[in-house]
Amino acid sequence: MITLLRRVTAVCALGAALSALASCAPEATRAPLPAPNATATSSPVAEPPTLAPGPAGLTPVFEHGPRTRDKTVALTFDADMTSDQGPRAASGERFDNPGLIAALRELKVPATVFMTGRWAEEYPGQARAIGRDPLFEVANHSYSHHAFTDDCYGLPTVDEKRMRADVERAYASFRKVGVRDAMPYFRFPGGCYDRRALKALTPVGVTAVQWDVVSGDAFATDARSVAREVLDGVRAGSVVVLHCTLSAAPTTERVVRSIVPELRAKGFRFVKVSELIGAAGGRR
Repeated sequence: MITLLRRVTAVCALGAALSALASCAPEATRAPLPAPNATATSSPVAEPPTLAPGPAGLTPVFEHGPRTRDKTVALTFDADMTSDQGPRAASGERFDNPGLIAALRELKVPATVFMTGRWAEEYPGQARAIGRDPLFEVANHSYSHHAFTDDCYGLPTVDEKRMRADVERAYASFRKVGVRDAMPYFRFPGGCYDRRALKALTPVGVTAVQWDVVSGDAFATDARSVAREVLDGVRAGSVVVLHCTLSAAPTTERVVRSIVPELRAKGFRFVKVSELIGAAGGRR
Protein backbone atom coordinates (compact mmCIF):
# COMPACT_ATOMS: atom_id res chain seq x y z
CA MET A 1 0.00 0.00 0.00
CA ILE A 2 1.16 3.56 -0.57
CA THR A 3 1.54 4.30 3.14
CA LEU A 4 1.51 1.30 5.45
CA LEU A 5 -0.32 1.86 8.70
CA ARG A 6 1.64 2.02 11.89
CA ARG A 7 0.32 -1.24 13.22
CA VAL A 8 0.31 -3.22 9.97
CA THR A 9 3.14 -5.44 11.19
CA ALA A 10 0.69 -7.56 13.18
CA VAL A 11 -1.41 -8.11 10.10
CA CYS A 12 1.47 -8.95 7.83
CA ALA A 13 2.99 -11.34 10.39
CA LEU A 14 0.04 -13.56 9.63
CA GLY A 15 0.93 -13.45 5.95
CA ALA A 16 4.49 -14.49 6.70
CA ALA A 17 3.28 -17.42 8.80
CA LEU A 18 0.93 -18.56 6.07
CA SER A 19 3.23 -18.14 3.04
CA ALA A 20 4.47 -21.12 1.03
CA LEU A 21 5.28 -22.11 -2.53
CA ALA A 22 2.29 -22.39 -4.85
CA SER A 23 2.22 -22.65 -8.62
CA CYS A 24 0.17 -20.25 -10.71
CA ALA A 25 -1.59 -21.01 -13.97
CA PRO A 26 -3.54 -18.50 -16.08
CA GLU A 27 -7.25 -19.11 -16.41
CA ALA A 28 -9.55 -16.21 -17.17
CA THR A 29 -8.65 -12.85 -18.67
CA ARG A 30 -10.77 -10.73 -16.38
CA ALA A 31 -12.17 -10.83 -12.87
CA PRO A 32 -15.57 -12.52 -13.08
CA LEU A 33 -18.65 -10.43 -12.53
CA PRO A 34 -21.98 -11.70 -11.19
CA ALA A 35 -23.78 -13.80 -13.75
CA PRO A 36 -27.21 -12.65 -14.90
CA ASN A 37 -30.12 -14.21 -13.10
CA ALA A 38 -31.33 -17.03 -15.32
CA THR A 39 -34.93 -16.40 -14.33
CA ALA A 40 -34.86 -12.68 -14.97
CA THR A 41 -36.20 -11.49 -18.30
CA SER A 42 -36.66 -7.78 -17.74
CA SER A 43 -33.30 -6.23 -16.89
CA PRO A 44 -29.77 -7.60 -16.37
CA VAL A 45 -28.10 -7.72 -12.96
CA ALA A 46 -25.90 -4.66 -12.46
CA GLU A 47 -22.17 -5.19 -12.32
CA PRO A 48 -20.45 -4.46 -8.98
CA PRO A 49 -19.09 -0.93 -8.62
CA THR A 50 -15.37 -0.50 -9.30
CA LEU A 51 -13.10 2.50 -9.29
CA ALA A 52 -11.90 4.09 -12.49
CA PRO A 53 -8.29 3.25 -13.40
CA GLY A 54 -5.65 5.24 -11.58
CA PRO A 55 -2.95 7.44 -13.13
CA ALA A 56 -1.60 6.04 -16.40
CA GLY A 57 -4.39 3.46 -16.37
CA LEU A 58 -3.02 1.56 -13.37
CA THR A 59 -5.15 -0.65 -11.12
CA PRO A 60 -7.06 1.70 -8.77
CA VAL A 61 -6.59 1.44 -5.00
CA PHE A 62 -9.39 1.86 -2.45
CA GLU A 63 -8.64 2.44 1.25
CA HIS A 64 -11.85 3.80 2.77
CA GLY A 65 -15.23 5.23 1.88
CA PRO A 66 -16.52 8.78 2.18
CA ARG A 67 -16.18 10.48 5.57
CA THR A 68 -19.81 11.56 5.65
CA ARG A 69 -22.60 11.70 8.18
CA ASP A 70 -23.76 8.34 6.85
CA LYS A 71 -21.66 6.38 9.34
CA THR A 72 -20.92 3.24 7.37
CA VAL A 73 -18.14 0.77 8.14
CA ALA A 74 -17.02 -2.37 6.30
CA LEU A 75 -15.66 -5.35 8.21
CA THR A 76 -13.38 -7.40 5.95
CA PHE A 77 -11.94 -10.82 6.71
CA ASP A 78 -8.87 -12.38 5.09
CA ALA A 79 -9.19 -16.16 4.67
CA ASP A 80 -5.56 -17.19 4.22
CA MET A 81 -4.11 -20.55 3.25
CA THR A 82 -1.25 -21.66 1.01
CA SER A 83 -0.44 -24.83 -0.88
CA ASP A 84 1.92 -26.36 1.69
CA GLN A 85 -0.61 -26.26 4.49
CA GLY A 86 -2.81 -29.12 3.36
CA PRO A 87 -1.03 -31.63 5.65
CA ARG A 88 -1.41 -29.23 8.58
CA ALA A 89 -5.12 -28.90 7.89
CA ALA A 90 -5.39 -32.69 7.60
CA SER A 91 -3.74 -33.03 11.02
CA GLY A 92 -6.33 -30.75 12.60
CA GLU A 93 -5.06 -27.19 12.26
CA ARG A 94 -7.95 -24.84 11.54
CA PHE A 95 -7.45 -22.34 8.76
CA ASP A 96 -11.19 -21.72 8.70
CA ASN A 97 -13.43 -20.19 11.35
CA PRO A 98 -17.05 -21.40 11.14
CA GLY A 99 -17.87 -19.81 14.48
CA LEU A 100 -16.95 -16.38 13.15
CA ILE A 101 -19.15 -16.78 10.07
CA ALA A 102 -21.99 -18.01 12.29
CA ALA A 103 -21.57 -14.96 14.53
CA LEU A 104 -21.79 -12.60 11.55
CA ARG A 105 -24.98 -14.33 10.45
CA GLU A 106 -26.43 -14.24 13.94
CA LEU A 107 -25.65 -10.54 14.28
CA LYS A 108 -26.79 -9.86 10.70
CA VAL A 109 -23.52 -8.14 9.78
CA PRO A 110 -22.73 -7.81 6.07
CA ALA A 111 -19.07 -8.48 5.34
CA THR A 112 -16.52 -8.96 2.59
CA VAL A 113 -14.34 -12.08 2.75
CA PHE A 114 -11.02 -11.92 0.89
CA MET A 115 -10.17 -15.57 0.13
CA THR A 116 -7.04 -17.15 -1.22
CA GLY A 117 -7.69 -19.74 -3.87
CA ARG A 118 -6.01 -22.37 -1.71
CA TRP A 119 -8.41 -21.65 1.17
CA ALA A 120 -11.38 -22.14 -1.15
CA GLU A 121 -9.96 -25.46 -2.32
CA GLU A 122 -9.44 -26.68 1.25
CA TYR A 123 -12.89 -25.60 2.41
CA PRO A 124 -15.07 -25.80 -0.70
CA GLY A 125 -18.34 -26.19 1.17
CA GLN A 126 -17.68 -23.17 3.34
CA ALA A 127 -16.45 -21.09 0.41
CA ARG A 128 -19.57 -21.96 -1.56
CA ALA A 129 -21.88 -21.22 1.36
CA ILE A 130 -20.25 -17.84 2.01
CA GLY A 131 -20.32 -16.99 -1.69
CA ARG A 132 -24.02 -17.80 -1.99
CA ASP A 133 -25.12 -16.02 1.18
CA PRO A 134 -26.43 -12.53 0.31
CA LEU A 135 -25.06 -11.28 3.61
CA PHE A 136 -21.51 -11.72 2.31
CA GLU A 137 -19.40 -11.09 -0.77
CA VAL A 138 -16.27 -13.00 -1.76
CA ALA A 139 -13.23 -11.12 -3.05
CA ASN A 140 -9.78 -12.18 -4.21
CA HIS A 141 -6.72 -12.43 -1.93
CA SER A 142 -4.50 -14.20 -4.52
CA TYR A 143 -4.06 -17.93 -4.94
CA SER A 144 -0.63 -18.33 -3.34
CA HIS A 145 -0.61 -15.56 -0.72
CA HIS A 146 2.87 -14.62 -1.90
CA ALA A 147 3.89 -10.96 -1.89
CA PHE A 148 3.58 -8.74 -4.93
CA THR A 149 6.60 -6.67 -3.90
CA ASP A 150 10.06 -7.44 -2.58
CA ASP A 151 10.77 -7.20 1.14
CA CYS A 152 7.16 -7.61 2.29
CA TYR A 153 7.49 -8.84 5.87
CA GLY A 154 9.32 -12.00 4.90
CA LEU A 155 6.75 -13.29 2.39
CA PRO A 156 8.02 -15.11 -0.69
CA THR A 157 7.43 -13.03 -3.79
CA VAL A 158 5.46 -13.61 -6.96
CA ASP A 159 7.42 -12.94 -10.11
CA GLU A 160 6.06 -9.98 -12.02
CA LYS A 161 5.22 -12.22 -14.97
CA ARG A 162 3.12 -14.47 -12.70
CA MET A 163 1.15 -11.83 -10.78
CA ARG A 164 -1.80 -11.75 -13.14
CA ALA A 165 -1.90 -15.53 -13.34
CA ASP A 166 -1.89 -15.83 -9.54
CA VAL A 167 -4.96 -13.63 -9.24
CA GLU A 168 -6.75 -15.35 -12.11
CA ARG A 169 -5.99 -18.78 -10.64
CA ALA A 170 -7.78 -17.75 -7.46
CA TYR A 171 -10.88 -16.79 -9.46
CA ALA A 172 -10.68 -20.16 -11.22
CA SER A 173 -10.60 -21.89 -7.81
CA PHE A 174 -13.67 -19.96 -6.71
CA ARG A 175 -15.58 -21.03 -9.80
CA LYS A 176 -14.49 -24.63 -9.34
CA VAL A 177 -15.92 -24.85 -5.82
CA GLY A 178 -19.15 -23.10 -6.78
CA VAL A 179 -18.56 -19.45 -5.87
CA ARG A 180 -20.27 -17.94 -8.88
CA ASP A 181 -20.25 -14.25 -8.05
CA ALA A 182 -16.76 -13.44 -6.77
CA MET A 183 -16.30 -9.68 -6.77
CA PRO A 184 -13.77 -7.76 -8.91
CA TYR A 185 -11.84 -6.71 -5.79
CA PHE A 186 -8.33 -7.78 -4.83
CA ARG A 187 -6.35 -7.47 -1.61
CA PHE A 188 -2.58 -7.69 -1.85
CA PRO A 189 -0.98 -10.24 0.49
CA GLY A 190 0.67 -8.33 3.30
CA GLY A 191 -0.92 -5.14 2.00
CA CYS A 192 2.23 -4.59 -0.07
CA TYR A 193 2.14 -3.22 -3.60
CA ASP A 194 3.98 -0.87 -5.91
CA ARG A 195 3.55 0.59 -9.38
CA ARG A 196 4.85 -2.59 -10.98
CA ALA A 197 2.20 -4.70 -9.22
CA LEU A 198 -0.58 -2.26 -10.09
CA LYS A 199 0.47 -2.35 -13.73
CA ALA A 200 0.62 -6.15 -13.80
CA LEU A 201 -2.98 -6.43 -12.60
CA THR A 202 -4.44 -3.78 -14.90
CA PRO A 203 -5.66 -6.35 -17.48
CA VAL A 204 -7.56 -8.26 -14.76
CA GLY A 205 -9.89 -5.32 -14.18
CA VAL A 206 -9.90 -5.42 -10.37
CA THR A 207 -10.02 -2.65 -7.79
CA ALA A 208 -7.33 -3.16 -5.15
CA VAL A 209 -8.80 -2.90 -1.64
CA GLN A 210 -6.67 -1.93 1.33
CA TRP A 211 -7.91 -0.64 4.72
CA ASP A 212 -7.64 2.23 7.16
CA VAL A 213 -8.16 0.29 10.42
CA VAL A 214 -5.84 -2.53 11.49
CA SER A 215 -7.56 -4.76 14.05
CA GLY A 216 -4.39 -6.49 15.19
CA ASP A 217 -6.20 -9.82 15.51
CA ALA A 218 -3.34 -11.78 13.95
CA PHE A 219 -1.92 -14.04 16.68
CA ALA A 220 -3.69 -11.97 19.35
CA THR A 221 -4.85 -13.63 22.57
CA ASP A 222 -6.54 -10.63 24.20
CA ALA A 223 -9.88 -10.03 22.49
CA ARG A 224 -10.53 -6.87 24.49
CA SER A 225 -7.31 -5.26 23.27
CA VAL A 226 -8.15 -6.07 19.65
CA ALA A 227 -11.68 -4.74 20.08
CA ARG A 228 -10.32 -1.51 21.50
CA GLU A 229 -8.00 -1.07 18.49
CA VAL A 230 -11.00 -1.31 16.20
CA LEU A 231 -13.30 0.91 18.26
CA ASP A 232 -10.61 3.58 18.60
CA GLY A 233 -9.80 3.54 14.89
CA VAL A 234 -13.16 3.36 13.15
CA ARG A 235 -14.47 6.46 11.40
CA ALA A 236 -17.25 6.96 8.89
CA GLY A 237 -16.36 4.99 5.77
CA SER A 238 -13.70 2.84 7.44
CA VAL A 239 -12.50 -0.50 6.10
CA VAL A 240 -11.40 -2.79 8.96
CA VAL A 241 -9.05 -5.70 8.29
CA LEU A 242 -9.58 -8.87 10.33
CA HIS A 243 -8.98 -12.57 9.67
CA CYS A 244 -11.03 -15.71 9.12
CA THR A 245 -8.32 -18.14 10.21
CA LEU A 246 -8.94 -19.76 13.59
CA SER A 247 -5.44 -21.10 14.25
CA ALA A 248 -3.72 -17.77 13.57
CA ALA A 249 -6.44 -15.37 14.74
CA PRO A 250 -8.28 -17.15 17.56
CA THR A 251 -9.93 -14.09 19.12
CA THR A 252 -11.73 -12.74 16.05
CA GLU A 253 -15.18 -14.17 16.79
CA ARG A 254 -15.11 -12.69 20.30
CA VAL A 255 -13.91 -9.38 18.88
CA VAL A 256 -16.80 -9.25 16.43
CA ARG A 257 -19.36 -10.07 19.10
CA SER A 258 -17.92 -7.21 21.17
CA ILE A 259 -17.52 -4.46 18.59
CA VAL A 260 -20.73 -4.91 16.62
CA PRO A 261 -23.16 -3.80 19.33
CA GLU A 262 -20.85 -0.97 20.41
CA LEU A 263 -20.48 0.42 16.91
CA ARG A 264 -24.20 0.14 16.30
CA ALA A 265 -24.83 2.02 19.53
CA LYS A 266 -22.60 4.78 18.15
CA GLY A 267 -24.72 5.01 15.03
CA PHE A 268 -22.55 2.98 12.63
CA ARG A 269 -24.10 0.84 9.91
CA PHE A 270 -22.26 -2.22 8.60
CA VAL A 271 -21.91 -2.58 4.84
CA LYS A 272 -19.92 -4.58 2.31
CA VAL A 273 -16.93 -3.09 0.54
CA SER A 274 -18.98 -2.84 -2.65
CA GLU A 275 -21.33 -0.33 -1.01
CA LEU A 276 -18.42 1.84 0.13
CA ILE A 277 -16.90 1.79 -3.35
CA GLY A 278 -20.24 2.70 -4.84
CA ALA A 279 -20.64 5.57 -2.39
CA ALA A 280 -17.14 6.76 -3.29
CA GLY A 281 -18.16 7.21 -6.90
CA GLY A 282 -17.50 3.71 -8.16
CA ARG A 283 -18.76 3.18 -11.66
CA ARG A 284 -21.27 0.47 -12.57
